[in-house]
Amino acid sequence: MNSLLLFLPCAAGLEVYLAYEIYQILGASVQELRTMRGGVQIKAAWRDALLLNLHSRLAQRVLIQLQDQPYQSEQDIYNAAQSVAWELWFDIKSSFKVDITAQHSPLKSLNFATLRVKDAVADRFRDRTGERPNVETFRPDVRIHAHLTAERVILYLDTSGEPLFKRGWRFEKGDAPLKETLAAAMLAASGWSMPVLQEGTSTPLSGSKSGVELGQALYDPCCGSGTIVIEAAQIACQIASGINRRFGFEKLRPFESRLWNELKDTAKAKQVPARAEIFGSDISHRMVDFAEQNAIKAGVSEVTKFRAGDALQRMPPLDGGGLLMLNPPYGERIETAGVAGARQNATTEDGGEFYAQLATHLKTNYTNWTAWILTPDMKLSSKMRLKENRRIPMWNGPIECRLFRYEIKKGRMADAT
Repeated sequence: MNSLLLFLPCAAGLEVYLAYEIYQILGASVQELRTMRGGVQIKAAWRDALLLNLHSRLAQRVLIQLQDQPYQSEQDIYNAAQSVAWELWFDIKSSFKVDITAQHSPLKSLNFATLRVKDAVADRFRDRTGERPNVETFRPDVRIHAHLTAERVILYLDTSGEPLFKRGWRFEKGDAPLKETLAAAMLAASGWSMPVLQEGTSTPLSGSKSGVELGQALYDPCCGSGTIVIEAAQIACQIASGINRRFGFEKLRPFESRLWNELKDTAKAKQVPARAEIFGSDISHRMVDFAEQNAIKAGVSEVTKFRAGDALQRMPPLDGGGLLMLNPPYGERIETAGVAGARQNATTEDGGEFYAQLATHLKTNYTNWTAWILTPDMKLSSKMRLKENRRIPMWNGPIECRLFRYEIKKGRMADAT
């Protein structure tokens, strides 16, 4: 258990941020880290897998790679799965589920390939114990992931259980909520929660510091159920992202409650009062209520301030500037745009009028603030009649987006100097 091959998948484009985060969590124990398309691979110990689950804000899961073999047919996949010593990881009383993904696989049916992995796991237990574990698709004790490339089958054991964006604090959510992992990615890419990285690497730019270290205020004027605000507040307070939830590794044989409790106690001891002031507002009083309840459950109600109000009318929550971080309404969320969204005759289908009015409001009232706006609209700057000085590719689930950066100077948006 001291030399495991781990793979941490993440949204496309976030690999270098995840790599930096892993270094921050594990320190000197990181071995053979490889940034790959769609995730990061490292060699690590069992204890490290627990730490990554507890602290990672960018990874989708923490997977243990147990097999990597060439294949040509479904029988080859069966043989690869049956050769894994599953009995070392879970027992006959544990239910399991198999998920499969593929990229350029020559097989005609992924469903049949999934069935062959299930059969292989069950048959291995039957051969050794005389019994087969149950397959459970809804709430399995154990999750197995198979990935097929054009030539190879890779088998993983999932230590996370539910995906890591489920932090365990969400009391309620609104329509089309932002995932916590994406909110964390926005905060990381903006330089608020980690130093600005050299392009294409996980190495910080010389002398750069995160905004939270400097106590930079943060405000989300379209906060919905509070995802960005709460994520930022937990970062500012050094609250471990997984401190409020359960994990899949708690059902695996190597799990020891003593070690796990020690890791959680250590994480709780590192919590600090927030340096930065963190604010959120939303046009919907209902969503503000949700956000406040979520903040209570997340343990950050004392360091977050929510108010109801239109994003096109609310004034800055404090003087002196700060960072605006928002995911404006689009698609199914356009009805929450506030004044612009409410005037259907004055609003284009893609929210163009809302964006134009938002730009005017920012230029008039938010001098010395930096605005970071996540949107799938690649023509955002033309609709806002502004020029961004940075745009970062990001994915909101299946939706390709850009995180735009605008420096707000008096009466205009200026390029950063």
